Amino acid sequence: AMAGAQRDLDFIRLDPAPFAATPNISIDYAVMERTQNGAVVPCSIGWSDVGSWAALWDIGEKDADGNVTKGPVHLVGTSNSYVRSEGMLTGVVGLDDAVIVVTDDAVLAMHRSKAQDVKKLVEKLRAARLKQATEHRRMYRPWGWYEGLIQGSRFQVKQIAVRPGSKLSLQKHFHRAEHWVVVNGTAIVERDGERIMLRENESVYLPLGCVHRLENPGKIPLTLIEVQVGSYLGEDDIVRIEDTYGRA
Repeated sequence: AMAGAQRDLDFIRLDPAPFAATPNISIDYAVMERTQNGAVVPCSIGWSDVGSWAALWDIGEKDADGNVTKGPVHLVGTSNSYVRSEGMLTGVVGLDDAVIVVTDDAVLAMHRSKAQDVKKLVEKLRAARLKQATEHRRMYRPWGWYEGLIQGSRFQVKQIAVRPGSKLSLQKHFHRAEHWVVVNGTAIVERDGERIMLRENESVYLPLGCVHRLENPGKIPLTLIEVQVGSYLGEDDIVRIEDTYGRA
């Protein structure tokens, strides 16, 4: 896999075929137990590989009822549980030995003793081809990141952040139009050959089929809200005409 690897910006991408053919086992079994170039010493360092949600309960700071919480969490009659929320107000009543994790796009609830069975759930989600099994809401790109906020029938809203000095590909879409509103920083928008400078609270409309590009010429991150409207809103509805990062 390394012999056929290629450098992609800050990444080294392994040759996918031999990498996929490697056994699905941990590095301690595959390498460390077989090497003749290692040495071990006995020690007691409180090691945990934090390999499950239950492990976060093990190492977390517990309240008087044995609960570990993170985020906007409120508990009543609950003990020995791990409850984590990444934003949404989360209330738990009358549960013991539970793990509850709330993110923007999914909620996980299980008994703490079943923490290792999460992989069975992930396998089921993958079999159902649900994107929550393989994608985060925030998707990173060479120029910055975007995050889905709202999605409905024929529309979706995203937050886009572009690093200083970076720009997206010159592109067009066949199935959607877009509205961009700058909320922080300065943007240069190229639209069918026209170059438009946008500041905070200013916006631009990109009709279906227009050739466009977004650029951050400033010294601070550019943040904007993108509203997409159309019959198909998938990320594969992008025709890249020119790209700084070699994706065209």
